[in-house]
Amino acid sequence: MMRRTLDTEITEVAQRSRRPRRSQRTARLGWGAKLWVSLAAFGLEMGGALAAAETTPQTKSARAAELVASAEKGWPQFRGARRDGVSDERGLLQAWPESGPKVLWTADGAGNGYSSPIVAGGKIFVTGDVDGTLWVVAYDLQGNQLWRMKHGDAWLNQYQGARASVTFSEGHLYLQNAHGRVACFVAETGKEVWAVNVLERFRSENITWGIAECLAVDERAVYVTPGGPETLVAALDKRTGEVLWKTEALKAAEGKVDGPGYAAPILVRFEGRRLLIGASSGHLYCVDLEGRRIAWSRPRPTNYGVLAMSPVLAGDGIFMTAPFGPPGEMVRLVAPKGSGGNESGKEKENVSGKGNGSVSVEPVWTTKLDTAQGGVVYAEGRLYGSYYPRRGGWAALDAKTGKVLYEAPDFVKGAPMWADGRLYALCEDGWMLLLEPTATEFTVRGKFRLANARDRNAWAHPVIVEGRMYLRYQGVVTCYEVRVGAGE
Repeated sequence: MMRRTLDTEITEVAQRSRRPRRSQRTARLGWGAKLWVSLAAFGLEMGGALAAAETTPQTKSARAAELVASAEKGWPQFRGARRDGVSDERGLLQAWPESGPKVLWTADGAGNGYSSPIVAGGKIFVTGDVDGTLWVVAYDLQGNQLWRMKHGDAWLNQYQGARASVTFSEGHLYLQNAHGRVACFVAETGKEVWAVNVLERFRSENITWGIAECLAVDERAVYVTPGGPETLVAALDKRTGEVLWKTEALKAAEGKVDGPGYAAPILVRFEGRRLLIGASSGHLYCVDLEGRRIAWSRPRPTNYGVLAMSPVLAGDGIFMTAPFGPPGEMVRLVAPKGSGGNESGKEKENVSGKGNGSVSVEPVWTTKLDTAQGGVVYAEGRLYGSYYPRRGGWAALDAKTGKVLYEAPDFVKGAPMWADGRLYALCEDGWMLLLEPTATEFTVRGKFRLANARDRNAWAHPVIVEGRMYLRYQGVVTCYEVRVGAGE
């Protein structure tokens, strides 16, 4: 049987994104399909097809990779339910009036910071530094502050301000501050349940600009990347903060070990395995959560030890940049030997656990795109992101080949998200853009000035939940109405 390629995976994802939504397709089912659904509802497994219908919008073959989505509604963590910066909402404004969308409310008191808000459990949560302390702040959906709770010391070195967003899971919030303090809070009240400093616990050291990792949490554990001589990744009990297990350390050049990183990891399901894919101080890494070990790692050395972009899943490929380092790169996940093998003839990359039946990767293409903390989104077969210092502007890449389809050099770099056929780009100078990526260019369908960010420090990512867009600039959170027909 012919092996699936990255081209095949990406092509199918792009085709699926242009099909009617599941609810529309279901309405058109014939009697045979309806009978199949009815039988499946009574417990027939049907090859797992029904379960596959509820997974992420990646391809669904046995060989496909897919993002593991949060079970929570809303925008429960950094970059959304799947950590991909993609919203499933429809019925949004396709263009904005000259002044921008309608402002519903503005709330201050969030504190100094760059972290993005999350929306879950009927509340909005954001983090900010005030008077030398990091605070977690909760608002209701009308922008009224409900509570705030301390979470250790603020970051008082260069680029002061809160870094990581909270993660919501099963009525609790999980957050790591810039100094490695990880804590669990009751989302309803802000009460702290437990806390542990993972740098101290695993004898690791902090990084130049403070830890910014937004914690990955599933039904099993809280995953942290302290790095250091004892471990790369550790799993903590959600209820107590106790260590459930840890991987080996990740060795770097000259006998050193990798430290923690700035990027938020993603959870991926591939070949029946759950993978945590993230970045340490010097590597793109993959941890097999069932095997509790490093499946593979790929060196990504940079001048300043900064890998700040969350890895992006495109088909069965993983895209990652390295500002002031090697080119941005797409690598393809390769199944373990014995489950289909490597038929491409390319060299597989599997630094750790070679020959132990682990998932591995092989290189596909490279690019000059060098996105930093703004991140990249994948939609309809393309990757969208901004250059960091060397070129400036935004770019659209063909995810199959890495070819630059077009650029917008005059746009200031920033943070994108994708919703309803539009790219929402918050530029770090404070301009908010609504872009339609066409076949040949980014067409501006709306823009407004969120803030006069003269220091180019508007780094929080846009959030859209139930037709409302939430933007954060330093101590202020603003809510906008972006649904079609709202208020008419």
